Amino acid sequence: MGKNVALVLGSGGARGLAHIGAIEALEARGYTITSIAGCSMGSIIAGMYAAGELKKAKDWFLRVDKQLILRMMDINLFSGNSLVKGQKIILELQKVVPDRPIEQLNIPCTIVASDMMNTEEVLFRTGSLFEAVRASISIPLFFQPVQIGHRLLIDGGILNPLPLHSVERTEGDILVAMDISGKDSMPKEEMPDPIDVEGRLKDLTNRGIPVPKALENSLRQLGKKVDEVRAKRAADLGRTVNFVKMLDRMSDMQIQQNTLLACRLTPPDIKATMRQYAYNTFDFDKAEEIIEQGGVLMNQALDEYERKLKVKS
Repeated sequence: MGKNVALVLGSGGARGLAHIGAIEALEARGYTITSIAGCSMGSIIAGMYAAGELKKAKDWFLRVDKQLILRMMDINLFSGNSLVKGQKIILELQKVVPDRPIEQLNIPCTIVASDMMNTEEVLFRTGSLFEAVRASISIPLFFQPVQIGHRLLIDGGILNPLPLHSVERTEGDILVAMDISGKDSMPKEEMPDPIDVEGRLKDLTNRGIPVPKALENSLRQLGKKVDEVRAKRAADLGRTVNFVKMLDRMSDMQIQQNTLLACRLTPPDIKATMRQYAYNTFDFDKAEEIIEQGGVLMNQALDEYERKLKVKS
């Protein structure tokens, strides 16, 4: 069984920390990553791994908290096209891994961005690692786009959140993907617990506070009516989707469908998948948990792959 791996790391914000656990699982089981590609958060992990500095990157991410995230937000008040400039986070990452040319990394590495002027994927295989990463992580409206020549570059996940066709391949290698935008249902508002009228009446009785029978009946009827209204509101899905949620969900649907399409066009040999709503985009303070889950998911995918190989043999 060949164990050389061409690894593809998808986009997905903080869920991208699962890539670290996935890589650790692959190496622990004797697989050798011979080339790597990534977009958005996947580009950061791909670049740091290709530079031979994944351990440093992991240690840094484990120290990230909400205060550090806020300090890295260089608010962009005057551009009109983004909330944050995005340079502070790159400077912080360069303290962990110094910038270097992509072509001089330990293994072939492809960083994927999207050109919003021409609706094209842009593949970085040479040039500054962190210039490519800065382009690849440029979430529209949040990070300022990156202009390189006549191109205006934004998040690589916009056009292809799992760039399977972009990784450099060698004969006999295994195409492995870590998908962190797996198809998922939109979270629904939970049905509210019914009002505990009986419990409150009993509490009053235990405390020696008399409640007239007529008032008891009225409270029971009122509680029943309130419960019915609250349940009806929770069941009305349209009321739970405001303007912001609608835009967010539209983006999620696009990413999920583009990921499915990428897998149909270039089927990976092994794909580990994390559900899109498993963690939020900015859950970087949950780094340890997300990294561990990435390892679990990749091990499950490897178990299934190796089981199928044994059946075939």
